[in-house]
Amino acid sequence: MPKISFTPHLKRHVDCPAETVSGTTVRAALDAYFAAHPKVKGYVFDEQGALRRHVIVFVDSEQLKDRDAQSDPVGPN
Repeated sequence: MPKISFTPHLKRHVDCPAETVSGTTVRAALDAYFAAHPKVKGYVFDEQGALRRHVIVFVDSEQLKDRDAQSDPVGPN
């Protein structure tokens, strides 16, 4: 199951503990995290549901190249 974690910079603004979630895509994993921690969503996504400009997503230590490609698969770990 994917593990979601955030930088200390975001943790200064909102409680966002690292957590293992279900999901097979980037978006599904994030949605599962936000279901448990809804206050974090507004810091990651803008009002139109797009990643905020200052947010960078990494999957297996690789930066997500296409910010709109949230359908990219995530591995079980």
